[in-house]
Amino acid sequence: MIHIVPRDRKPAMIAALAGGWVADAASLGLHWLYDSSRIMEVGGQSPEFLPPKADYFKGGFGYFAHEGKQSGDLSHYGAATGVLTHCLLAGEGTLDIRDYQRRFRAFFGPGGQWQGYIDNPTRLTLANLHSIEQNAIEQAQTSITTELTDKQKRILVQKVLPYTRRLSGDQLAEPVTRAISLTYQEPEIQRAGVHLAETIDRQLLPESGADDMQLPAISKLPPLVAAYCGSDTLMEVIEAAVRVTNHNDEAVAWARCATRLLDHLFRGESMSAALDAAVPEAPDSKDINKARLGAGLDAPGAGDTFGRTCYLHEAMPVIFHILSHAQSYTEAVRANIHCGGDSCGRAWIIGPAMAAIHGVGGERGIPLSWLALVTGAPTILADIESLVNGTWAPKEQTREQSSCPAH
Repeated sequence: MIHIVPRDRKPAMIAALAGGWVADAASLGLHWLYDSSRIMEVGGQSPEFLPPKADYFKGGFGYFAHEGKQSGDLSHYGAATGVLTHCLLAGEGTLDIRDYQRRFRAFFGPGGQWQGYIDNPTRLTLANLHSIEQNAIEQAQTSITTELTDKQKRILVQKVLPYTRRLSGDQLAEPVTRAISLTYQEPEIQRAGVHLAETIDRQLLPESGADDMQLPAISKLPPLVAAYCGSDTLMEVIEAAVRVTNHNDEAVAWARCATRLLDHLFRGESMSAALDAAVPEAPDSKDINKARLGAGLDAPGAGDTFGRTCYLHEAMPVIFHILSHAQSYTEAVRANIHCGGDSCGRAWIIGPAMAAIHGVGGERGIPLSWLALVTGAPTILADIESLVNGTWAPKEQTREQSSCPAH
């Protein structure tokens, strides 16, 4: 879908996506410290890229969640954005919900790559994905007409699950048959296994998210907005993606608001025009409009007025306040950190929005030195460029498990 975007907007979109990663990493050291005065004591006027330390949270209210992380590391918000980015890269700019669910479960679930804090929507989404799969297995087993023993049914489930977790539709029959044939040569049992796999596949639900209206609903959306920028299907795709982790109508409404903002900025409109376009999508526009008023930037005051926690009805007015008044990327990121609370979550809208306007370098753009401080920056930036420019890597051939498909 990325080809919809005019070529001259692609550098701004690359900068915008980079702005999310940088703002997240910059905020991690003081993330979830709610006391703005304590933040000023610890970080002063330059609170960015501090190493996460429990000592910072002494003498101020907060929750220290990032033990073991280093300066430049990303929060769980960044990790989730990476999952969605890799899904889009694998789909050559198109979102496949089932692939997104698989990647999310594989990354954050048992045995996955993520080491760090797990938020409530992620925890419940993982539980829901497991429950959805178990319900699908039960329904599929009841539909089998072949005479099978309980032992055979259990073995067939073990055989097919590795494939239903990474393949769909017509992709299932051949590898499932081959896996079953290692244990059962009878054609009728093999056919029953294929029926089991295909039925499980049909029963898996796309809405796997928690009934939750917090920032994880919108924080991972910038690469998806970039991929579908200007498309008639943008809002439909956004809702589908949100409901993977946040199956909640208010969360979807706030996601539409954030999407409208980023979509207009990515296409080259002014900050004021983009904010105007986003306001009607908000489930409650009163606080959003109030946050835009005032003579100057006062992020701690906005936090006092609207709230600093992860809930979207608190975070979005703070985001709108900062975007309405900050004059540069650096000023916006520092204001977001000084506000306190869920600064990493808010960073994923503030960073891309400001970078879409001001780009990289210069007095108002992302500082080049900040780009270099992000852990894994070369890979992250290469992925961003691939996504926006549509330079896809050759698709990997599906690798079948060769040793023991029953696991």
